[in-house]
Amino acid sequence: MEVVIAPGPELARLAADAVERALRARAAEGRHAVLGIATGSSPLAVYDELARRHAQEGLSFAGVRAFMLDEYVGLPVEHPERYRNVIEKEFASRVDIAAADVHGPDGLAEDLPAACAAYEAAIADAGGVDVQLLGVGTDGHIAFNEPGSSLASRTRIKTLTRQTREDNARFFDGDVSRVPTHCLTQGLATVMSARHVVLLASGKQKAEAIHHLVEGPVTAMWPGTILQHHPHATILVDEAAASRLQLAAYYRETYALKPAWQTI
Repeated sequence: MEVVIAPGPELARLAADAVERALRARAAEGRHAVLGIATGSSPLAVYDELARRHAQEGLSFAGVRAFMLDEYVGLPVEHPERYRNVIEKEFASRVDIAAADVHGPDGLAEDLPAACAAYEAAIADAGGVDVQLLGVGTDGHIAFNEPGSSLASRTRIKTLTRQTREDNARFFDGDVSRVPTHCLTQGLATVMSARHVVLLASGKQKAEAIHHLVEGPVTAMWPGTILQHHPHATILVDEAAASRLQLAAYYRETYALKPAWQTI
């Protein structure tokens, strides 16, 4: 696990670099990359940077397939906070990725377990995710794998915790009663199957979760800690989110001494 502590704009650039490298590496192999995309506030600056590179530098997402981490259950198709609509607004509509190549779990399916199994199969059929963007909740959840989630879990339905719903109420005019109680989410084992995981976190409210994720024991009570077992996990945090890290000085030194040829 690599931890990078830097200002927000640099973190967004580094995450966008990882995405661009994957796109170009797969293109050199004669195939298209598969991206894992996230909602929430953490990846927004990354999407801004990718959209800028598309508009100004010609970075193309044509043929790229993207898989969302999760989706609320029961939100109508037109609801602005339906994650498929959020991704369309913040990312897909700003680059040249085809609408048919953006995939998400079907939170309106009549048979939700079957929809979860189909989504898991679709990721595998695509060849797996090359780069997975992630955020982390204040309670340590990644995707919507709440505390207590199985570390071996796959895509499934989950009940959201009260804390997660309160955290997300800001997207529903501050009214927690309007936040759905259930979601479909990639499981922790699904996330761990990605070749490169890039997690972004900013703000002091994420400091405790980042402390556990990076330096605590691996435990289902802090689901993000599973990333300690990932062979290529990059944790990008600003100073506030890093404020509880005991080895922060070492992480800064390690990044400062990083060989020029070595990417994240």
